[in-house]
Amino acid sequence: MKIDKPYVLGVAGGSGSGKTFFLNCFLNHFTPEEVCLVSQDDYYIQMGEMTPEQNRLHNFDLPTCIEVNQFEKDVYDLLNHKTVHKKEYTFNNPNAIPKMMEIKPAPILILEGLFIYHYEKIDAIFDSRIFIDAAAEIALERRLKRDLLERGYSEDDVMYKWDNHVIPAYNRFLLPHRNRCDKIIENSTNELRHILDITDEISTDLKAKLNL
Repeated sequence: MKIDKPYVLGVAGGSGSGKTFFLNCFLNHFTPEEVCLVSQDDYYIQMGEMTPEQNRLHNFDLPTCIEVNQFEKDVYDLLNHKTVHKKEYTFNNPNAIPKMMEIKPAPILILEGLFIYHYEKIDAIFDSRIFIDAAAEIALERRLKRDLLERGYSEDDVMYKWDNHVIPAYNRFLLPHRNRCDKIIENSTNELRHILDITDEISTDLKAKLNL
């Protein structure tokens, strides 16, 4: 089925809220032809090589760290049924080889990230907004696990960023949008069934709405 404008779904939440896990479960309900995903993370401004200390002190949790113009252009291209090519962002990991992504337009366009409701041109196009929330201690536990294992940060570095960058950014740029979202998902447990049930409910409603 071809529709004139993709249905645009926003998925935001703080670091460690479980956005990636939620999205993986949600995408399992659709074919690649039915849905496309754009992550704000892939639009971080490239910083080049940084020393561990520079990386520790640099605040990546600010809306100004994103290539907003390119992010907006690619999103609007997808709205106009144009395919987007984008290099994957590797979080300044020198050992990671970025891949070139091909993002094809689809009836459902999902935008996810920290600041998607902060940017006015992006915020204006959402048909539905989801906010994923988690208790601070659970979110920190997830952040520690991810950054220590996947990004090679030390625990001291993670805690410095959490206290000085992550929490202030959440309170200033994300939390103000929480109560205007259409659905708030509490994700403080690690129970698979909880997210599976929620994604099943949302995807069923969305398929019915779009006749997919």
